[in-house]
Amino acid sequence: METLEVGTIDGGTWLPLLEASDYTIAREVLLRGVAALYFTAFLAAFNQFPALLGERGLSPAPDYIEHTSSRAAPSLFRWRFTPYSDRLLRAVCLVGMALSLSVVVGLVQLGPAWTTIPVFLLMWWLYLSIVNIGQYYYGFGWESLLLEVGFVVAFLGAPEVAPPFLILLFLRWTVFRVEFGAGMIKMRGDNSWRDFTAMNYHHQTQPMPNPLSRWAHQKPQWWHRTETLGSHVIQLVMPWLLFFPQPVASIAACVIIISQLVLVFTGNYAWLNWLTILIAFSAISDSFLHSLVGGGWPAWGWEPVAAVLGGQVDVQSSTWWLVLTAVVFVLLCGLSWQPLRNLFLSNQLMNASFNRWHLVNAYGAFGSMTQVRRELIIEGTLSTDPSSESVWHAYEFKGKPGDVYRRPQQVAPYHLRLDWMMWFLALGSPNQPWFQRLLEKLLDGDPAIRKLLREDPFDGEAPVLIRVKIFEYRYVTSAERRETGQWWWRKELGTVVPPTG
Repeated sequence: METLEVGTIDGGTWLPLLEASDYTIAREVLLRGVAALYFTAFLAAFNQFPALLGERGLSPAPDYIEHTSSRAAPSLFRWRFTPYSDRLLRAVCLVGMALSLSVVVGLVQLGPAWTTIPVFLLMWWLYLSIVNIGQYYYGFGWESLLLEVGFVVAFLGAPEVAPPFLILLFLRWTVFRVEFGAGMIKMRGDNSWRDFTAMNYHHQTQPMPNPLSRWAHQKPQWWHRTETLGSHVIQLVMPWLLFFPQPVASIAACVIIISQLVLVFTGNYAWLNWLTILIAFSAISDSFLHSLVGGGWPAWGWEPVAAVLGGQVDVQSSTWWLVLTAVVFVLLCGLSWQPLRNLFLSNQLMNASFNRWHLVNAYGAFGSMTQVRRELIIEGTLSTDPSSESVWHAYEFKGKPGDVYRRPQQVAPYHLRLDWMMWFLALGSPNQPWFQRLLEKLLDGDPAIRKLLREDPFDGEAPVLIRVKIFEYRYVTSAERRETGQWWWRKELGTVVPPTG
């Protein structure tokens, strides 16, 4: 292998400034982990996109493509020879899943250094093609984050070369924007974050609780204040330490990872938390991981474990590879000015993309804390006389609360897009075209929409009438749970859509 012949600095080569040979484990965690999340994203699109955005979906992508420009949102579905169809969409998802699996099982890593580039860039392009026609169903910050990270990790390379330091450095900058951006938007956006009461509400009002959310909500006030303070410290201080020498950077990354695992255990945020955990590994060195187990891995030692995960010892990179990764780093840095400026603006943008390729974005979450949980409940009846409440039955969603006796589910990193849209809808006006179309589909007994639901009370039969009510929800107390067996208490607030057929 050709190696880079360079000058010296204080008697030593400056090659180590471009190589990060102590990050082989981090590289493999990033490659395989990000690929696994791409598999999840393509799987969710395969299952949900046709019903939501397909040819006969709630917001048909062909109509959107016809009335928008490829200049602002490039997509292969805009090409003349590959117009959108549900069949093509599913084929794209299958290709994306196959590419993802090839990295997860390590096939791609067996090739030369450059093999990660075409595989990840193709996954990035295919998923970008979906996101850019996904409208509001794909308007979540973790879509842009997955696209950005997928593009960047393409240049980590296969184990034939040492991990490129500049690419790992840029991934740390991505973690910085995710964490520090979220911390700043919290401090600017809602007084509850400044008076340390935000976590009094978070676990109960978050978009999609999981089985442990109620337990977390019922912790005492001092616990919630500590949670809020901890959030500020982790998001506003720890990201800066990622750029410090080792072991400080590794310790800061571990703190961030632990905080993200807490969010994994107490909520459902698709792949946001898992992706943040993965990119935080860009700051964790092999030496630090080695030190955590007391100087050696039990029974089999350090080197075999490194080999299994893709690590190699004393690998040097060729000139062309170092130049390529340096050029990519410089180009990405050039796109970083607007996201950097955004972090310090009083009107900071949350989850914003500054270019059509979704590279180097602005991130943030929970700039405004919801304090009361409201849920829209869709009900139908087969009776022509809707006056009796006993004839009305609710449509149950897979993730969002509905039945008060049903325990919240763990669904992340899978993304239930319709459930999330219903949460946003309850916060604002239900007079959205897509929601009206959803009700029409339910009245028609549409099978594609029924597959997105957990329970169709009519087993595919079209209801005679349909209505929508709004309720306030809260977790039951321990005494209420023992007495009733419920997970939720709810109070009806009114009828949003009167019986219609």
